[in-house]
Amino acid sequence: MNTILYNKFDKHRIGELPRVAFPGRIVVVLNEAEAEKAVDYLLSRDILGIDTETRPMFRKGQHHKVALLQVSDRDICFLFRLNIIGMPPCIVRLLEDTRVPKVGLSLSDDMMMLHQRAPFNKGYFVDLQDMVKEFGIEDLSLQKLYANVFHERIVKRQQLSNWENPILDDKQKMYAATDAWTCIRLYERLQELKATHGYDLVATTEDPQKVG
Repeated sequence: MNTILYNKFDKHRIGELPRVAFPGRIVVVLNEAEAEKAVDYLLSRDILGIDTETRPMFRKGQHHKVALLQVSDRDICFLFRLNIIGMPPCIVRLLEDTRVPKVGLSLSDDMMMLHQRAPFNKGYFVDLQDMVKEFGIEDLSLQKLYANVFHERIVKRQQLSNWENPILDDKQKMYAATDAWTCIRLYERLQELKATHGYDLVATTEDPQKVG
């Protein structure tokens, strides 16, 4: 039986879906030596999920640099606290790598923010927003895409929390890790559906959710 995908997933249904959370190990990276080991591990994997977090701006004229880079494989997610360690050469090496696919969403925004910390040449990245267009899916937010494909809910409550806090709390860490890891799951599932033609697209009339 084919998987049903919607061009626009009903956002009112998301709250009824079961919550998804990263099931693996979360490692917070606080210095360059830890970052070096983390990058060596990540570049030994076959696929990575990637995302960033920045302290939200609540007043006009405020500006914050990207505070967190989260990179996950299927089992471990590393949270690189860029507001503490900056962008050491090993992280530049990760971002410039051309061998391991790094999957994210709205990557142009992440790249822009990361370039404000250090110059680098963009390596091998895959943007889910480009992938879903091939399916006729118009939703561009991670939460709606995941709900559409897996019928599970990514909780976004921590999105506007302070990512420059001295210590990230457990909810922040889980939020960050889940966002990176779900990018891998979406990529692999979409690749499978594309290869097998195992989906039917249902057109709806709901307005697409704005991405901001």
